[in-house]
Amino acid sequence: MLKVIIVDDEQFIGQGLQALIDWKAAGYEVAAVLSDGQEALEYLKKFPVDLVITDVMMPKMTGLDLLETVRRENISNAGFVILSGYSEFSYAQKALRYGCIDYLLKPVESHDLLSILSKYSDISHNSKMEEQYELAYQARCLVSLLFGKHDPNGVEYLQQHLDLSDGIRYIEISVCQPSGTEDGDDEDHFRMVQRELYQNCVTILKEERSRCFYDASLDRVGYGIAFIYSGVLARNANCTEEQYIQEFYKKIGVLMQHELRFLIGKKVDDITAISKSYDTVCGLKNLCAFRQQKAIYYYEEELLVPQEGNVLCKDTLDQLIAAIELNEPERIGFKIDCLFSEMQQCGVRDKDINLNLNYLLFRLMHFASNLDSEANQKEMLQFISAQSFREGISRGSRQHLFRFAREYADYLSLLRKNISTDILDSIDKEIQEHYSENLTLQSLGKKYYINSAYLGQIFRKKYGQSFKNYLCSYRINEACHQLLYTNKRIGRIAEDVGYKDVDYFLCKFIELKGCTPSRFRKSKAVNLHQETSDK
Repeated sequence: MLKVIIVDDEQFIGQGLQALIDWKAAGYEVAAVLSDGQEALEYLKKFPVDLVITDVMMPKMTGLDLLETVRRENISNAGFVILSGYSEFSYAQKALRYGCIDYLLKPVESHDLLSILSKYSDISHNSKMEEQYELAYQARCLVSLLFGKHDPNGVEYLQQHLDLSDGIRYIEISVCQPSGTEDGDDEDHFRMVQRELYQNCVTILKEERSRCFYDASLDRVGYGIAFIYSGVLARNANCTEEQYIQEFYKKIGVLMQHELRFLIGKKVDDITAISKSYDTVCGLKNLCAFRQQKAIYYYEEELLVPQEGNVLCKDTLDQLIAAIELNEPERIGFKIDCLFSEMQQCGVRDKDINLNLNYLLFRLMHFASNLDSEANQKEMLQFISAQSFREGISRGSRQHLFRFAREYADYLSLLRKNISTDILDSIDKEIQEHYSENLTLQSLGKKYYINSAYLGQIFRKKYGQSFKNYLCSYRINEACHQLLYTNKRIGRIAEDVGYKDVDYFLCKFIELKGCTPSRFRKSKAVNLHQETSDK
């Protein structure tokens, strides 16, 4: 529903316009009827508005002065419609030069008003979709840089659209999950919370909203928001970097009513070096698991914790490994508690955590290799330990480590039994028939009584890619078919193929097809028309 305000110093005209048509049926809500331009200006500073219908000649501030002030000071992106009589038509012409979308002659006829509302509704929809495409492209450029891939065109685009002066930091903003919950418990709920987090970041950042984008984890496992901070934000707010980030944290906390965590990466001088800042945030995730829990972590501060020598909790790890091999849940939980306590007492650095984790993973992969001589150790590391284990540890939770240990114990049991891969035919059929639903390895594993980690491994062996990527490709290909052979709006297509979040759908579509859905539809439609003509 688009929000509109009516501004006219003659009360009966404003009220008459409000009663002239069924605004709700036209897709609008009259948010306010105001009496002069100054009152309208103050309203626009406080509340979001899509359309302003204003008289030209009013006391205190004319409609034309209102339009000029709003555009000059960048107060609102709302469209303007000017109300004027025949004798004031020259004012309406001047207003058009300032970006007014149309004018209405008094007395206003209902069909004229409805025609303008319909036209602006289309303009507003197209404008919002184009903005989404721009934000999706910018996010794609930033993600590429986070992985160290430098596209000159992408870098140039970012430099043109973002002020990246005074040092840059990658910041991950995430909502802390309640104790005892896990990522697979309710993906829809956590995605909803993530969308709320993103929208609140956008609300706070306003014209700088393109600095944030979905999924700080980038592998679509987590539910955080990535934020590209640069010193110009603090400078414009006339405060220090620490004050700006603290204030940002407080504002989001008030809006979210959730416990938040900020991970502040190392400061770099140029956007092309943002991958270094991102890498330090990944390191911070490991450190957080074994440090006193707090709201904001600065990479530089965490490095200042005094340490001496390397810390390897070998005896405790060996006991944990033995419990995993024997699939003893109670003993696994006890040894995990011992491991966390020992590492907290010793005080660990990022490299110490990696040392301990790599030791644990190496020993567990060794067991798996003995059970299945054809198993690829690199594959196991990537699709079992990397996805389940490192994800859990990075979130700083004993429950996640316990979940991984139990899953790996079940995985070893399945290797001993040498489960047939024929079950994958049933999984493939599930994708074809239910691709638009919330399919996960965890849910399918429960349905077919098979460990999800093991299922992910044998799935990749058969299809050459992960279950998540396979499902995503299937969905995007179905979206392409609907783009070509239906007239559905892009938002509807996204929902039909399983994406409740249009922004996420746009990111995945661009990632796989190299262009936006609308551009794909236009370019392929031309090709189809040409092929039909040739025949």
